[in-house]
Amino acid sequence: MFGGFGVTELLIVLVIVLVLFGVGRISKIAGEMGSGIRAFKDGLQGTEKEESKDEEESAEKPED
Repeated sequence: MFGGFGVTELLIVLVIVLVLFGVGRISKIAGEMGSGIRAFKDGLQGTEKEESKDEEESAEKPED
C-alpha cells in the first residue's frame, strides 16, 4: 500500500520540502550533515592514529 513510491510522488515531496525550508537552508543542513559524517570518520580513524602516535613517541624517548 505505502511501499510503491514513484517518480511523481518523490517530486511532489521535493517541491514541498523546497517550499517549506528554502534552498539556502537545505544546503546549510546538507553541509552540516556532510561535516558531521566527515568528523565521525575522522574520529574512527583518529583512535588508530593516536595509538600508533603514542607507540612512536614511546619508542623515540630514551628511558632514564
